[in-house]
Amino acid sequence: MYLFHEAGYPLSPDLVLPCIGFGTYKTNDNASCEAVIRRALDVGYRYFDTASIYETERPIGEALKKSGLSREEYMIASKVWIDEMGRGNTRAALERSLSRLQTDYLDLYLIHWPRRSALDPDWKQVQIETWQEMEDMVREGKIRALGLSNFLPHHLDNILEHSTIKPVVDQLELHPGYSQEAAVSYCQQNGILLQAWSPLGRSDLMNHPFMLSLAEKYGRSVSQICIRFLVQRNIMPLVKATSLAHMQENVNIFDFALSREDMQMLSCMPQTTWRGEHPDFAIPNKASNFNQ
Repeated sequence: MYLFHEAGYPLSPDLVLPCIGFGTYKTNDNASCEAVIRRALDVGYRYFDTASIYETERPIGEALKKSGLSREEYMIASKVWIDEMGRGNTRAALERSLSRLQTDYLDLYLIHWPRRSALDPDWKQVQIETWQEMEDMVREGKIRALGLSNFLPHHLDNILEHSTIKPVVDQLELHPGYSQEAAVSYCQQNGILLQAWSPLGRSDLMNHPFMLSLAEKYGRSVSQICIRFLVQRNIMPLVKATSLAHMQENVNIFDFALSREDMQMLSCMPQTTWRGEHPDFAIPNKASNFNQ
């Protein structure tokens, strides 16, 4: 099913995620996004990550519809945004996503951000109401599995204490120079698969002397070093690219391995290229378009 990975991540007997997924943040021009998705399908990507706030669901749906693949041959994950959370709102948000994606179900549906605002006194209750409605939709067959995004251990505690269906993934910013060891350890101890957004960091990381030295040592690009680092930690990167060459480069990482020492050094790098958004102190100032 997946053309470029050796083994995936089994979340349940009938749900196995590939080692690498395709991210669609900031590719929301409909025509170009559709072309990018079709190109990614040609390379072999079969897991597509989107969200209502990304405004990429509609072109993704069009590209997948035109691909000729059956629905069982690819996976879609989407997310409920902060102004879509809460009882009643979450069901409506999912129905909008399903319509835009032209599908009857999602393979994964995630809460995108743990708090609606940094000073939200009711964030725990809103999370629980949102999660319980998502659980109902799993039972109805509209969602195969549930997950979270940008949830740290204290946010995860709230979900785990009040859920009947366990989250199977948590998306975090993860890359060399921002490895979030405490959150990674918590998730792995609780059987939650980590997915890495921004797995390549940003330009500072691409030009970091240590990263360049590793790229030279292994005869690979810095991007490939970043992705290999995550895969060796059993973290699923959500890579993003628009050109065919970069799409292929990002999945050509299964014929080499980083040494134990290099993995340790990458894990202990000083903080580098952190995006600067913390789920308890900085809430992204965005609003989803319910009419998309």
